[in-house]
Amino acid sequence: MKVTRLPDVERGRARKVAVGTFDGVHRGHREVIAGADGVLTFDPHPVSVVAPQHTPRLLTTLDRKAQLIGALGVGELIVIPFDEEFAQRSAASFLEDVLVGALGATQVSIGENFRFGNKAKGDRAMLAADGRFETIVHPLLEVDGEIVSSSRIRGLLSAGEVAEANKLLGYPFALAGKVAHGDERGRELGFPTANLVPDEALACPGHGVYACVARTGAAGASDGAGPDGHGTEHAAAVSIGVRPTFATGRGELIEAYLLDFDGDLYDQPLELRFLSRLRGERRFGSAEALVEQMQRDVADTRAIVAARA
Repeated sequence: MKVTRLPDVERGRARKVAVGTFDGVHRGHREVIAGADGVLTFDPHPVSVVAPQHTPRLLTTLDRKAQLIGALGVGELIVIPFDEEFAQRSAASFLEDVLVGALGATQVSIGENFRFGNKAKGDRAMLAADGRFETIVHPLLEVDGEIVSSSRIRGLLSAGEVAEANKLLGYPFALAGKVAHGDERGRELGFPTANLVPDEALACPGHGVYACVARTGAAGASDGAGPDGHGTEHAAAVSIGVRPTFATGRGELIEAYLLDFDGDLYDQPLELRFLSRLRGERRFGSAEALVEQMQRDVADTRAIVAARA
């Protein structure tokens, strides 16, 4: 899939465009995107510019978003570099200069709550009133009686409910980064871990222990649908928290114990796809008690990953 910044977009050709922030590219977003040959999105998230105090933790980086959208068969992702100047652009200007002038839109697909232009004055009625393109408005998707939204998914992840979040996303939530050096406490206990430092700009599951699939040797997150020919996959028991059993002085850390893996991952890319929460974070009376629980966590992880295969 081609990724283009709006100022560099190829003009003079017709496009069927899906428009939205699409953080997470969840099941509701996918209904909006279906049938489009181009997707128009914003980076950074518009809220970070117009109301920075309310900036959400993102479900996806721009690269991750591009991978997920590309996996849907879309040919082009057009990225609007959203800044204060663009935020001042009127709804009429967005319609005239961007949708029609730059993109040559013949079809515009949006979610029913999409708004655009300065002070969010543009809405679906304004788009539908323009006869130069067809406007398709998708109702908000409901799953089990709840509306699918990026904010709801963030809340589920924060509560540790990764299986429920995955149901709304349509794929396993993933985090990716380079493996950092830790204090090797896990190695001393017989469970050497690969450590990731959480990115404060990104959503992260709440403190606890999770069954995951780890992918090594991969530069970024995949579409979550399974092996894609890059990297090697392993079941992984993953702890997120501050390690309450030991007084380490460290901040929040993501520690992944890769089952049946023996190797050096320091400074290497690692992706973790979250399948299920095993338990909450808690303090143990001794290292021995912690090891016994970790052994149970590993057994549970192995069973969950095997059942998914």
